[in-house]
Amino acid sequence: MVHTLVSWNIDSLNAALLGKSSRSALSLKVVETIRDLGPDVVAIQETKLNGDQKKSAGILKALMRYFPDYQEVDRRSEAPARTGYAGTLMLYRKSLPEPTVTRPRIGAPETMDDEGRMLTLEFPDCFVTTVYTPNSGSGLVRLKPRGVWDDCYRRYLQELDARKPVLACGDFNVAHEEIDIANPASNHHSAGFTDQEREKFGLLLDAGFTDTFRKIHGDAAGFYDDHRSVYTWFAQRAPKSKINNSGWRIDYWLTSNRIADQVSTSEPVDTGERQDHLPILLRI
Repeated sequence: MVHTLVSWNIDSLNAALLGKSSRSALSLKVVETIRDLGPDVVAIQETKLNGDQKKSAGILKALMRYFPDYQEVDRRSEAPARTGYAGTLMLYRKSLPEPTVTRPRIGAPETMDDEGRMLTLEFPDCFVTTVYTPNSGSGLVRLKPRGVWDDCYRRYLQELDARKPVLACGDFNVAHEEIDIANPASNHHSAGFTDQEREKFGLLLDAGFTDTFRKIHGDAAGFYDDHRSVYTWFAQRAPKSKINNSGWRIDYWLTSNRIADQVSTSEPVDTGERQDHLPILLRI
């Protein structure tokens, strides 16, 4: 049986589902595209849901109109972290075996464990886990704790992998190799492309995990099949970044090495004119 999974950094559920801007309209089209793919699991990062229960309930109600046959679970930022920040959410088909849901705390520094950055579903045969990795920030002010996070996250995935195969997705906030970014030469000191972040991601792969996009598409740089972009993020502040294919590949589907050969599709999903993150599709 082939399973379809989609991961997407939505950059605010509220803006995408209830907003009135032209960008919100573009975001809704992406939601419809994901729905039409018929995924078994959808993982969403940067939900930005807060403690306002009434407002959050309205946002989730709007989301579930698109996914009536799914169960929703989420994790939100909580004190001492600021509310309405980060956050993750997963949808899974009600026809699937009922998973065990965990909201792991991995011993991360600062308030990172309180920011709602991880959510894991344990199914009978595998784990599906999503992550919104902390950004190192302007001026790399969070680079050192980000490195600690990366170490904690790697140990967590290894613990899961020792029990059963892992499918790990999300916004990892790092372009691993120079072929994963349009302008590597000018970004070696930028958050998401520092030597430290790239090395830590390499250590994660070395710990027993496969970057499924590279498994299928090899060393494709800039474009892969049929002139499709390899990148998963285009800066909104650069209006022509997508037109010029000036992007970053920072969103990933990783699998345990032992099941990587079962992956048939791993690729970004077309979002038309919408910039920012693209969803990423996995079929296994």
